[in-house]
Amino acid sequence: MTGMASIGTSPGAAAAPGEAGADLLSVNNLEVIYDEVILVLRGLSLVVPTGQIVALLGSNGAGKSTTLKAISGLLPTEHGEVTDGNVTFDSREITQLPASDRVRRGIALVMEGRRVFEHLTVHENLIAGGYSRGRRASEDIDRVYEFLPRLAALRGRTAGYLSGGEQQMLAIGRALMSRPRLLMLDEPSLGLAPLLVEEVFRIIRRLNAELGLTALVVEQNAARALEVAHRGYIMEHGRIVLEGEAAELADNPDVKEFYLGLGEAGSRKSYRDVKHYKRRKRWL
Repeated sequence: MTGMASIGTSPGAAAAPGEAGADLLSVNNLEVIYDEVILVLRGLSLVVPTGQIVALLGSNGAGKSTTLKAISGLLPTEHGEVTDGNVTFDSREITQLPASDRVRRGIALVMEGRRVFEHLTVHENLIAGGYSRGRRASEDIDRVYEFLPRLAALRGRTAGYLSGGEQQMLAIGRALMSRPRLLMLDEPSLGLAPLLVEEVFRIIRRLNAELGLTALVVEQNAARALEVAHRGYIMEHGRIVLEGEAAELADNPDVKEFYLGLGEAGSRKSYRDVKHYKRRKRWL
């Protein structure tokens, strides 16, 4: 598509975007504590190469959302803090930068539950997403409508009256308004019907394929996430316990059993078969 490449570019950055395959984001031995007591991340490390989709998988409470908040700078809003390790974006440490500065550097987060401004229209939500762009934001709205045509048809609709899938598209479109180089999505399939899940992941794949946009996707739908991702990480109790190419993870017998619900012969496992999985995981 013509005219869209600028969405994945962060104008004004001092350095040109890194070469494809180089690490755009690096999280190194990160430790996060909430309320000065609760240890959530325990020496977590991961990298997101430029131009790739990376899936971060794990069960509820593993620390996936906390990881995204540490990267985006939102921990202080929930009484959390990084107590060890660092976050590097485009070869620059950003561990202590305010969230607004991280947005300007090219990091955007689509939060769990979509979090659209329900009292504003679709168009007004997009304008709000481009706030950091100033007067130039208007140049990006048509590009978002071109890429997400359903939003164009709904531009005057109040966001609170949109369906869950439409709100998720709006949340993605609003994030694109900041012209991110790294788009992070927290549980984008949460609460959506299967057909809408397919559409949301198709959008993520198109953003990557057509714009070269780098993405870090947190998901519990491991099968769907690994289909679109290049690489994947699996978290347990605030640590990375398994990592590798997405195809390799999807073929790993442990991942099949504990995250895809499949036995060694490819048959789907019942909850009763896997409910005691923590005692049997070969990687722990």
